[in-house]
Amino acid sequence: MTVRRSLVVLPATVLTTAARLPLVDAAAAYAAAGVSVFPCAPGAKRPLTRHGYLDASSDAEQVRVWWRRWPNANIGLPTGRTDGHAAGEAGGFDVLDIDIHPGGSGFLALARARRAGLVGGWACLIRTPSGGLHLYYPASGQQGQVSWALPSAHVDFRGIGGYVIAAPSRVITGRGRPRGYTLIGTGRDPHPLDAGALRQLLAPPPPPPRRSGRAVAGEPSARLGAWLVGQPEGNRNRALFWAACRAVEAGIAEAEARDVLGPAAARTGLDEREITATLASAYRTTARRSTANGPPPTALDRPGP
Repeated sequence: MTVRRSLVVLPATVLTTAARLPLVDAAAAYAAAGVSVFPCAPGAKRPLTRHGYLDASSDAEQVRVWWRRWPNANIGLPTGRTDGHAAGEAGGFDVLDIDIHPGGSGFLALARARRAGLVGGWACLIRTPSGGLHLYYPASGQQGQVSWALPSAHVDFRGIGGYVIAAPSRVITGRGRPRGYTLIGTGRDPHPLDAGALRQLLAPPPPPPRRSGRAVAGEPSARLGAWLVGQPEGNRNRALFWAACRAVEAGIAEAEARDVLGPAAARTGLDEREITATLASAYRTTARRSTANGPPPTALDRPGP
């Protein structure tokens, strides 16, 4: 397989042109502009090639082969700094992903970052299928910037090791409707994003040390959080309820339990609304009567509240 990575920042003109084309022609247009692409599942974000974004190419023949095999494939673009052929030559782009979903929105974090002067300089602004945003920036630095995610802020940074889905791709949303990626703005003076400074601004401070409780040995909240992260799908809501009940018995305040169990539950896939409701129910139930005792739940147990 011939792989030739992008040597240029993604031009707004390429996005504008590609957005109006069928997927197969759009993939060819990106490649012709020197932007590497790879195929993703129709209506989804999952790569179709064995190595995903690592297989990305701007080789015209390779792109034709892929979209001849999968004519309805969505278009994936690898993010992060890419090296050129000449000494010191580099290109590529980074993307700031502002999420919006039932569990929360990243627009508050974006407003905070804007007030701090950290998110100016975007080259392209894309509306995503969920109603969020992709802000494209020129990639920066000799080493580039590595991808990271802040679920609590509903913000992701896509740099080295990441990728995004590009127009005219469409993704099936939670309501079962296909929605696309839309170019809604172009910048006048694009420059790199300082992803490190942005993460430092938005990352929540680490929770303070907690005293051991009486119902669980050692550090109860940390142990419960670690146990919760390992729970399988189908057991997560009930597992959070059980862990919260144990936290009550260990003498852990509800706010402190939320600091530890909340992020752990989010990592298992529960959204913010489910987490808040389940924690409140557990503290209300256990404070009223001690009937939530018993062994940890399994995936075969009835789901919790």
